[in-house]
Amino acid sequence: MADDPYTVLGVKKEASAADIRSAYRKLAKKHHPDLNPGNKQAEETFKAVSAAYELLNDEEKRAKYDRGEIDASGTERPQAQGWRQYAEAGPGERYAYSSGGMGGADFEDLFTNIFNQRPRGPAKGHDHHYSLEVAFLEAVSGVTRRITLPDGGTLDVKIPPGTEEGDVLRLRGKGEAGANKGPAGDALIEVHIAPHKFYHRIGRNIHMDVPVSLKEAILGAKVTIPTPAGDVAMTVRPGTESGTEMRLRGRGVPAHGKHAAGDLHVKLHVVVGPTDEQLKNFLQGWEQPGFNPREGLK
Repeated sequence: MADDPYTVLGVKKEASAADIRSAYRKLAKKHHPDLNPGNKQAEETFKAVSAAYELLNDEEKRAKYDRGEIDASGTERPQAQGWRQYAEAGPGERYAYSSGGMGGADFEDLFTNIFNQRPRGPAKGHDHHYSLEVAFLEAVSGVTRRITLPDGGTLDVKIPPGTEEGDVLRLRGKGEAGANKGPAGDALIEVHIAPHKFYHRIGRNIHMDVPVSLKEAILGAKVTIPTPAGDVAMTVRPGTESGTEMRLRGRGVPAHGKHAAGDLHVKLHVVVGPTDEQLKNFLQGWEQPGFNPREGLK
């Protein structure tokens, strides 16, 4: 029998959906088979964590489990209330069965209900939940990644261009097999994006800081910068101030489907770098009459 899903995920019964999701991500990443090759214990733990999350992440299933209508594996529990009433009935009392708010029935009807149940129809299989981390540029440009399933199988996951943190991809029919010829469940892959060392993203736009030398800022220059689609030569105008922002249209997240391409926003930072005596002597004799860079601080 499966363990209590709250215990498996290490959360309290009153935990929020966000708490449950956070606990699942942490445990799934720690015990994933790809990170623990050949470790059967980690594999079993990963399976248990995935099953617990599958139940608690579904509001309807979680509510049924909390009410005792299904067990930790998602299987319906037999109604026990009528049996308790029968066991507690006193001598000479009429034995009655109640399914809880649906009215009473004679004890003999209980057996009629048990032994004359109609066969259930087709039922869709359970969805399987997975967590997948991709690199920043993989999420921007799109990529196909292969994940290893708890049973040792593999699944190719196509990450579309522009995928955002927390997006959930649905692969139909890649979950648990259905019952009584019902359709298979789906595989739900929640995507997490690793941070980049100098890019960060806001919507469809990408932002980055670019250092320029004192000479480039004063005299102007052509500087080459990396973009997700390749290197680009960018013009720095003469007299550029540190903190100047420039926009390269269409150089952000590429166009995909109904989404237009985003822009790349570049913030320039003037860096002095190493100095020599020639520069120091020049600056000692250089004056800028009437210019006070801290005038706005008064």
